[in-house]
Amino acid sequence: MAEHTPRSLIVTLYGAYGRRPGDAPLAVSELIRLLHAVGVDAPSVRSSVSRLKRRGLLVPARTADGAAGYALSPDARQLLDDGDRRIYRRPPPRPDDGWVLAVFSVPEAERSKRHLLRSRLGRLGFGTAAPGVWIAPAGLYEETRHTLERLELAPYVELFRGEHLGFAATGESVARWWDLDAIARLYLDFLEQQEPVLRSWDALSGAAPDPEDAYRDYLRALDSWRQLPYADPGLPDELLPKDWPGGRAAEVFGLLHSRLRDAGALFAGDGG
Repeated sequence: MAEHTPRSLIVTLYGAYGRRPGDAPLAVSELIRLLHAVGVDAPSVRSSVSRLKRRGLLVPARTADGAAGYALSPDARQLLDDGDRRIYRRPPPRPDDGWVLAVFSVPEAERSKRHLLRSRLGRLGFGTAAPGVWIAPAGLYEETRHTLERLELAPYVELFRGEHLGFAATGESVARWWDLDAIARLYLDFLEQQEPVLRSWDALSGAAPDPEDAYRDYLRALDSWRQLPYADPGLPDELLPKDWPGGRAAEVFGLLHSRLRDAGALFAGDGG
């Protein structure tokens, strides 16, 4: 599993605690304080914020008391709202939900957009059914549409809904469309990191969590977890190998979220 990077932790911080009423910005000094708690120094915060600003995800703004800060752009808010549906409340998939297909054609003169399309479809959880034909569970349609529109890639793509009619059994086909072994390893890595964290909190036997400790452990857990629902397309259990670790990983994250999120908000200065 990838290490926590300053840029990823900043995005995770905004997703967890930074969507405040009226799109109020987070002060730069507050960003530095909150990232310092998870081991990121001030120069790294500033350089990562600058990169996120150049990507159009953060916009400079003044806080109510006039301090310099950054707020989420509309695109970033949409990105985080879409992410919430995966990270916190992904509905259980069913075999009869069907599939969404993405078929794209990019002129040779715009090869960079072809690479970006492949990269983004892969990060959304699409597998490759055939050259130029990408497939995902139908529940990913809305987020896919939002992402392609935000990146101005929609003119190059056609999206379809459908069902798999053969010739191989669907369970055999998904093993070709996705690298399920690699996805399982990501879940196992998450469990190796986070099950000991959960056990340490369980050992407190109901004692009130220390806000800074809760914040630190929750932000790191969320930063690790939020990558996984994008690597995993969210296939029905009937199409997954036996002993699939995704369910246990989701359970561990859910318990950490319930235990630590609100306690961490006291340190983050977010009313929840």
